[in-house]
Amino acid sequence: MDESPRYKINQITDSGVNVALTLSEDLELETISQQQLMLESIDRVITDKEVKEQVRPILEAILNSQPQTVVKTYAETIVQITMPRRRYENIGSPKVGEQLLIDIRRP
Repeated sequence: MDESPRYKINQITDSGVNVALTLSEDLELETISQQQLMLESIDRVITDKEVKEQVRPILEAILNSQPQTVVKTYAETIVQITMPRRRYENIGSPKVGEQLLIDIRRP
């Protein structure tokens, strides 16, 4: 059985009659540093093993002296749903930060 993606509520807009939820895919991602991305890129570009062995320690020393910036490498899916207030209340009136399970697929 495949599991539908879970979405985290980022924003709720209540107009009185309707409620609009802005959701983003709730994924646990492994973060990667810019340093790691740069070293992997250099490994792909430099094919000569001897040159790589000489250059890599120098680059690692330079990059280690720089502040590390963590990068999330995933383009998240964002969904906005507007529903009648009654339906919103029937699903338990979820709050910002809570998860919703949404099943979107072709019949």
